[in-house]
Amino acid sequence: MIAEWTVFATPAMLWVTMLSVALVGLSKGGLGGAFAMMGVPVMSLVMPPLLAAAVLLPILLMMDALSLWYWRGWANWRLLRRMLPAAVVGITLGWATAELTSEAMVRLIIGAVALGFAARAALGPLIGVAMRHRPGLGWFWGGFAGFTSFVAHAGGPPFQVHVLPAKMAPKLYTGTSVKFFAIVNAIKLLPYGMLGMFEGEVVVSALVMLPLAIVAVSAGAAIIKRMPARIFYPFSYAMIAVVGVKLIYDGIGGL
Repeated sequence: MIAEWTVFATPAMLWVTMLSVALVGLSKGGLGGAFAMMGVPVMSLVMPPLLAAAVLLPILLMMDALSLWYWRGWANWRLLRRMLPAAVVGITLGWATAELTSEAMVRLIIGAVALGFAARAALGPLIGVAMRHRPGLGWFWGGFAGFTSFVAHAGGPPFQVHVLPAKMAPKLYTGTSVKFFAIVNAIKLLPYGMLGMFEGEVVVSALVMLPLAIVAVSAGAAIIKRMPARIFYPFSYAMIAVVGVKLIYDGIGGL
């Protein structure tokens, strides 16, 4: 049980948690999902994975609130209205099938999708195949993102597969992404709370990390707000390729 563990029992646990919070904060500010994927694995080097996930959960919620403030006024609501209802269905499906679903297999499938998407984006211009945004598939990718976010904390790649080809302005893309995942994470509060993820020491530990989380999210937002589209999109595709490789590695290792 989480209550049986001490969060910062050693200096290593404290410093590694600070590194993870900094990486995830940069991602929450808008600087690519690859950093967010490193949070729990890095912390798991010095503490049980369940404890790492429990400590990061309230920090993520605080980061979501700060990101919403930084990216207020930036959102493609037409896209969100397509994807969010499907995400709710995906979260519900993930909760209903939690005991039957292999997290490792889910990560492997998401990683393959992400890596294939990144490869197509890179090779498409060379073979004359353009990336196309298909609005009608928003319900599918929204549901997929909700399901994978609940089961494996990996909803980013399905969201990016659908949204990146729309080629929105970097600020609009980031604001849309921030709102989507803030709402998804808020919906996940109830089932996670039922799992006992909000023990007293975990919440206190998250509050200790709040100043660092604020600095990291602010830095990520400041970088993205100054990044031109010609850099933002190659960077984003590179990040989704990195995430794909990491998910495949984690999936294979967990099977």
